[in-house]
Amino acid sequence: MTGTTIAVGILLVALGAGSYLVTGMQSPTALIPAAFGMALAGLGLVARNERRRKHAMHAAVLVGLLGLGGSARGLGGALRYLSGESVARPAAVLAQSVMAVVLIGYVALCIKSFLDARRNRAA
Repeated sequence: MTGTTIAVGILLVALGAGSYLVTGMQSPTALIPAAFGMALAGLGLVARNERRRKHAMHAAVLVGLLGLGGSARGLGGALRYLSGESVARPAAVLAQSVMAVVLIGYVALCIKSFLDARRNRAA
C-alpha cells in the first residue's frame, strides 16, 4: 500500500499543478489537490519504515477521507456540466471531481488493505 499511497500522492500533485496552470495561475485554491498529494506522498514514504507503517497508513487514510469530504461536492457539479448545464468555474468542478474519484478508490483500497491485514494477523 505504500507504493499506492505515493502514486496517489503524485497523481494529486499533478492534478493540482495542472489545475493551477489551466486556470491561468490566478487561483491558489487550484493547488489544494497538490497539498493533499504532498501529504499522502510524504506519509507513503514514512510508511516504508516497518515500525512506522501502521500509524503512517492510518494517517494517510485520514488525509484521504478529509480530501474526499472536501472534494465530493464537485461530483454533482461535474454531472451537471457533463449533461450540458452551465456551471461556475468548470475547471474547478472537474478538478474536484477527479480528486474525489481518485480518493474514493484510494480509501476503498486502504480499507481493503486494513481488513486483509487484520485477517492475516488473526490467522
